[in-house]
Amino acid sequence: MKIYTKTGDKGETSLYGGTRVSKAAARVESYGTLDELNAFIGLAKAEISDEKVLNQLKKIQFDLFTVGSEAATPTDKMLLANGKSRLDLMISEKEITELEYWMDDFDTELEPLKFFILPSGGKAAATLHVCRTVCRRAERSMVFLNETEEVRPELIKYLNRLSDYLFILARYISKISNEKEEFWNPSERT
Repeated sequence: MKIYTKTGDKGETSLYGGTRVSKAAARVESYGTLDELNAFIGLAKAEISDEKVLNQLKKIQFDLFTVGSEAATPTDKMLLANGKSRLDLMISEKEITELEYWMDDFDTELEPLKFFILPSGGKAAATLHVCRTVCRRAERSMVFLNETEEVRPELIKYLNRLSDYLFILARYISKISNEKEEFWNPSERT
């Protein structure tokens, strides 16, 4: 099977369900940003050796594909003719709660924050900070999509929680890697 189809050569793509839209459409932007986030998480994984963290990140990558499949499906194409969902999987409160549980677990190992953190803490932690910022952009693009087309609130909530998780994880990885976090402390301006 060839990877190229030539169907997008004029700036359009197909959504799940067959609807053709511009590659600049809000829906395409939202799932494209999720794909970018997933790739950056893969990059972060290449720098991490902690099995617990790697398993969590693998689960998150899977969940991001689940979010992306819903983002790629127009609301009017979500149900099949028989009334069943076109999608086998959808993000739920279970995945959101899972992120909260993981954050609480890592947070017990960390010093309380007194200042903002500069994205730093070694290569793995800095890459996780990039993931966090891309996740925030994915969340913003999902909110923007929701202004014109309905998006289930669980998707926005999941991305909001995921960016928090990535922040806590960056701090945790910095700590277990013995890498120093750098702080934004206005009184210590250089």
